Amino acid sequence: MPTMPPRHRPLGMPTREQAEARRKAALDRQRPTSTERGYDSAWRAVRKQFLVKHPTCCSPGCGKPATDADHIVSIRDRPDLRLSWSNLRPYCHPHHSERTARDQGFARRG
Repeated sequence: MPTMPPRHRPLGMPTREQAEARRKAALDRQRPTSTERGYDSAWRAVRKQFLVKHPTCCSPGCGKPATDADHIVSIRDRPDLRLSWSNLRPYCHPHHSERTARDQGFARRG
């Protein structure tokens, strides 16, 4: 199987991983805090109660413990449903990340 030859990186130039870490840090500095986005102490209390009542991931065939309470309709679209149990579903972290990426455009197919 062919492999790529090593690439020259000028002295002082960051590695791809370092550049990506810097890019993400810059984006995080511009992003509103979790409280400003609607994830305050009231949300944490509702989330905790919801996950106690719904301990398993709702993704078909998963069966892993639910760690994330996912909003069916985004808080951005319907802030009035932020604390409503009818707008929540339980996910394990990998399935929640997958769903968020797909719905928010990170993983949309062109």
